[in-house]
Amino acid sequence: MKRNKIGIVLCALALAAILPSCKSAEKKAQEEAERIAQMEKAAADSIAKATEEANKKAEAKLGELSETPVFDVITSEGTIRIRLYAETPKHRDNFCKLALSGFYNGTQFHRIIRGFMIQGGDPYSKIDTLRDKWGQGGPGYEIPAEFVPQLTHKKGALAAARRGDTANPLRESSGSQFYIVQDPVACSHLDGAYTVFGETLEGLNIIDKIASVSVDERDRPLKPVRIVSIKYVPTEP
Repeated sequence: MKRNKIGIVLCALALAAILPSCKSAEKKAQEEAERIAQMEKAAADSIAKATEEANKKAEAKLGELSETPVFDVITSEGTIRIRLYAETPKHRDNFCKLALSGFYNGTQFHRIIRGFMIQGGDPYSKIDTLRDKWGQGGPGYEIPAEFVPQLTHKKGALAAARRGDTANPLRESSGSQFYIVQDPVACSHLDGAYTVFGETLEGLNIIDKIASVSVDERDRPLKPVRIVSIKYVPTEP
């Protein structure tokens, strides 16, 4: 009997010691969740404000661009020269505004799948502490789909990323995220389901170089592959 009583007392003492530790761990976890939520809100607010101000400035420049504007996407691995299509004006004008405003500067190619495509344009990818949120960021709006049958996922095609069909039955495009095709065969099933709005003129080798970098289990590069800037290239009329 005495042994049972001693055992009960010891268990009670052990439990009393464990409970404060559990409560402390729960409190720390809650504080960390709140800290991350605050960081996400601050990042989203900052992105929205910067995008609004930059778009106002970039809007005035759109009239100076050609109908099929050319841009140099200057990355940490080299430069990819692209041309945007006149047949997809909503996507063209949106990309122009973001590029001219500097929205893409410092973002990363956050999703890279060798033998498929490279994806970028997420403002969250500027912030390493938001790595778990990469792929979820944007300017706060979406763009109506602009499917054009003759614009397909050829090598170097520039297309808009988007949410899946279940959550996005109209197949609206992300406001800023895009991908560039590395392998047209692997991407051919995307024709007519994702808006293609541009093509690569120069730098297919840079696409291959980026596609070959080492990635983790979530297809995120182990070393940063950044968009340094995107510059408009004036062309002859």
